[in-house]
Amino acid sequence: MKNILFVASEAVPFIKTGGLADVVGALPKCFDKEYFDVRVMIPKYLCINEKFRNEMEYVNHFYMDYLGQNRYVGILQYVYDGVTYYFIDNESYFWGSKPYGDWFYDLEKFSFFCKAALSALPVIGFKPDIIHCHDWQTGLIPVHLKDKFHGGDFFRDIKTVMTIHNMKFQGVWDLKTIQRFSELPDYYFTPDKLEAYKDGNLLKGGLVYADAITTVSDTYADEIKMPFYGEGLDGLMRARANSLRGILNGIDYDEYNPETDQLIAKNYSRKNFRREKAKNKLALQERLGLPQDDKKFMIGIVSRLTDQKGLDLIQCVLDDICSDSVQLVVLGTGDDKYENMFRHYDWKYNDRVRANIYYSDELAHQIYAGSDAFLMPSLFEPCGLGQLIALRYGSLPIVRETGGLRDTVWPYNEYENTGTGFSFANYNAHEMLACIRYAEHVYYDCKRDWNGIVDRAMGADFSWNASARKYQEMYDWLLGY
Repeated sequence: MKNILFVASEAVPFIKTGGLADVVGALPKCFDKEYFDVRVMIPKYLCINEKFRNEMEYVNHFYMDYLGQNRYVGILQYVYDGVTYYFIDNESYFWGSKPYGDWFYDLEKFSFFCKAALSALPVIGFKPDIIHCHDWQTGLIPVHLKDKFHGGDFFRDIKTVMTIHNMKFQGVWDLKTIQRFSELPDYYFTPDKLEAYKDGNLLKGGLVYADAITTVSDTYADEIKMPFYGEGLDGLMRARANSLRGILNGIDYDEYNPETDQLIAKNYSRKNFRREKAKNKLALQERLGLPQDDKKFMIGIVSRLTDQKGLDLIQCVLDDICSDSVQLVVLGTGDDKYENMFRHYDWKYNDRVRANIYYSDELAHQIYAGSDAFLMPSLFEPCGLGQLIALRYGSLPIVRETGGLRDTVWPYNEYENTGTGFSFANYNAHEMLACIRYAEHVYYDCKRDWNGIVDRAMGADFSWNASARKYQEMYDWLLGY
């Protein structure tokens, strides 16, 4: 039996701000229980739902020296879906209404968390063969294992994996501050270790010292070796290319299943979508006050409204899109400029655009089920979940070929009758517009071909089970099996 410990700053269902929580919450239950004992450790935030907090079981506590003070470290546990979760408790660090807030404070908080997580392991008596660290918040763990925790028998031979969910977030501050928070000696603060461009960098520490590095798609693993995507660490990624691999995220096929989804108007499947799927479009049009027409081409966007998501491309050609026979339904929040842009177009083209500037899980499901196409023209996208959900619901993705979008959406080829969506290569608004109009043409003029694409899209497998198998292979490789 191999012991694996996931350490992260968030995990569903306890706390979620992004895709990281989905991975940490969904992946551990998909491993083969006969060979892998996978457990998860996250902070016990005060903003975790009270229902969960009240049901957590006290395991133990101890005091740990950190920044010259004796600090309390509580350990609680909770078993969810057959997976044991440990929570590191210290109210002076993990209070507040959300898990992240002030960068400077977050750096201290997660530096404390890394040290506390390792110190807690002998106390709970769980010795991992591999500690799987996620993003910059856990970047110090591989470093500590080579330093402070190197001596004792308990920590000998523990291997580490570092997963990059988004290279943009690295845990960077001035050298002195990072050195103080990490409590590491001067030796570690050189350009080949934790120093980057005269600053301290927590993610870089993890990437230098981890035994293996993964990121959330094959294409993104290649992209981060290039300056444009590498966010300043492309040289390190090229140097560690032999230890780096891409493993795609999945989605929870129970939660996102058009056959059983309780949030949509009409359940449907790969067999009967030709008849039943359009009923969801009519229900969505009714809910949002759009003209009801189940033949009208509907494009959905469910997204954070930020530059990364390619919304400046949409801004360039939105008038052109709205001059076609389409309806556009948007759901999300983000930068003011994009929130206001969509509100303006909702006002200007009230019979064809709906801007829902908030977030609702229920409406998201209804947009996936009701729309014909799903637009996601990202500038960069490590993996992306929106296109995976869209495929599952037979809403054909229109994406830019980058990161996980390139790895999960196969462009339609009318000569070979293959593909599960539509894609364009360059970050260019008119290339995107041409791609949207090509999708419209297939929808209106080649309905049988369109249904063939939907059929293949709904048949694609991006469940977590496929990803779990690849992680298992990597763990075996790392442990020399």
